[in-house]
Parts: sequence; C-alpha cells; structure tokens
Amino acid sequence: MSKFTVDVMTLFPEIFDLTMNIGVVGRAIRNGIIDLKCYQIRDFSNDKHKRVDDYPYGGGEGMIMTAEPIFQTFMHIKGTRGVSPYLIMMSPRGEVLDENMIKRIRTLKNISILCGRYEGVDQRLIDEIVDEEVSIGNYVVSGGELPAMVFLDSILRTIDGVLSSPDCYKNESHFDGKLEHSQYTRPRVWRGRKVPEVLLSGNHAKINEWKSKQGKKL
Repeated sequence: MSKFTVDVMTLFPEIFDLTMNIGVVGRAIRNGIIDLKCYQIRDFSNDKHKRVDDYPYGGGEGMIMTAEPIFQTFMHIKGTRGVSPYLIMMSPRGEVLDENMIKRIRTLKNISILCGRYEGVDQRLIDEIVDEEVSIGNYVVSGGELPAMVFLDSILRTIDGVLSSPDCYKNESHFDGKLEHSQYTRPRVWRGRKVPEVLLSGNHAKINEWKSKQGKKL
C-alpha cells in the first residue's frame, strides 16, 4: 500500500500539530499510512526580517502574501518528494468542498495545501503553481489553516487503512447522496423515549430496510 502524502504550506504550522495527530488520522500518520509534513513559509523568505507580505498594488486594506517565499517552499517540497504534488489553495473563491471532490482528491496520492493569510496571495503565484482553489463554504475566516484541517480530515479518513473498513465512511451522510439514518445506543428507554423496535428485532433485512428508508435524500 503506497502512502498518501500531504505537504502543508502555512505561516502557522503549530496549528496542525494537535489536530492532525489525534483520532483516526493521527493513528494513520503514526502507522505510516499517511505522510503529512508542514512547512513554515517564512523559512523560505529571502527578506532579512523573514517578511512574507507587502502592500497591495492599487491600494486597499490589509497586506498581500508575496509570491517568492511560497514558490520557494513549493520548490523545496517538489525536490524533497521527487514529484510535483497537486497543489490546492484554500480560498473563499474556490469550488465548495463536497463528497464528489473528496472522492476525486483521494485518488491523487500526493497533494500539497497552501494556507493563505492576510488579504490574500499574489495572483501571479496562484497562476504559476496552484492547481485548484477550494472553499469549505460561502464565508470567510482569518486564514486557510482551519479550512485546510476540515478539508484534510474529510479526505484522509477515506484513505485505505485509516478506518477499519471502507463501509465506515461509505455508509455515512453525503457519500451516496443521502443523509445517514438516526442512531441509538443503550439504554433501551431514556427519559421515556424508546429505541425503535425494529432495531431490537434481530431481523437484519428489516433493519436494513428501516435504515434505507430513514436516510434522507439530499
């Protein structure tokens, strides 16, 4: 089984230290199923103060991330990996993440994620090396790190070997255009509310029929 490799370019690599090292994704990284590395873009700046931003041409609020430090970070990744990873930039201008995108991206094997900050990234850098812009919704947050973690978790949990079985994600909401059925556990009665009798019947055909009917179409 070949590893799924992910390289993240960010100004805040420490954000990923906790979130990408817990749960099933963290276990998959420790077990060598996923190879995830984070790169501090400032490390590749030629500015003596390690600046990675500047004022926008044409005026406007905020600062813009400059092209060269990001470009050099990506060139380093290419040299280290020996391949050119598919580069995705988290951006509110991008295509909104959905299950079809997840199915497509998971087949790529080598991806890199660019997390923007400030008012954005020099468009020339995007035109030069970015393969795709991705959004997690029609709203704006302070940077690309949180969207990247949502994006990565949605992708990485579907990689072979991360979950105990492909059925663990194939039976979930959105995978086949439906929302998952309601779930119940012990006790059988909680504050007067009972578990549906069919789930206690032991009749797997009827249980599967109930689950199928309960799932709401999108």
